[in-house]
Amino acid sequence: MLSRMTRPESSGGQQPASRRIAEVLRSAIQSGELRPGDRLPSERVLADQYGAARNTAREAVRLLAEEGLVVAQHGRGVFVREARRLFRFGSDRYARKNRETGLTPFRLEARRQGKSARIDVVSIAREMPPRDIAERLDVAPDDLSVVHRENHYFADDEPVQVVSTYLRWEEAEGTLLMEAKSGPDGIYGRLEELGHAMTSIRDEIFARMPTPHETAVLGLPPGVPVLEVLHTSLDQDGRPFEVSRFVHRSDLTGLTYELPVT
Repeated sequence: MLSRMTRPESSGGQQPASRRIAEVLRSAIQSGELRPGDRLPSERVLADQYGAARNTAREAVRLLAEEGLVVAQHGRGVFVREARRLFRFGSDRYARKNRETGLTPFRLEARRQGKSARIDVVSIAREMPPRDIAERLDVAPDDLSVVHRENHYFADDEPVQVVSTYLRWEEAEGTLLMEAKSGPDGIYGRLEELGHAMTSIRDEIFARMPTPHETAVLGLPPGVPVLEVLHTSLDQDGRPFEVSRFVHRSDLTGLTYELPVT
């Protein structure tokens, strides 16, 4: 039993017992009494310790899960989540020097941060683009004008992002851009062969609640938002040639940008 985890004091009936229990557990996590990887007491133990019903203890744990402080592992229990995030280095990830590693931007970021990367190519299809994609890629919004590649990204086998990449159909048709394995240097190598050398990027970043599809793919607990990065690649002529929608788990992802001030 944790030495400092005592029965939470009543607040005159204004605060539900589940929130008072959650506050005690939250304080134990923040103080280091409960450390990353530690297993929380079971619902029965929490209920007995705080003189509450098991449903109340279950609700307290759910509140902590919504905050991203704990994670349930089926058949094992509930554990304090590792606070470490996977950072996306926005100003460096597309640097030409990084191609020498032979790794894609995500795989290189994961390796630099001591994580094992996996990328699942879920689908590659010719589609009608969403309006925001059509505007940024400068293609017809009411025609099958793009190829949509959907990939799911994992760090240490935990889902961290869903990426939808859009390319012009007229350029991708009949090329390796339609294949899961697009060859050396990935899709950017093939796009460069088509005459698009990436010279600048534009990233638009939003915080929002996830769609049901994103919730399912990323295994998001209730209440956890996502970070969306709408990325546009521009070539040597200033022309957009690729747009990707990155949807990150906000509780597992950080964004880092270092840019010159002019």
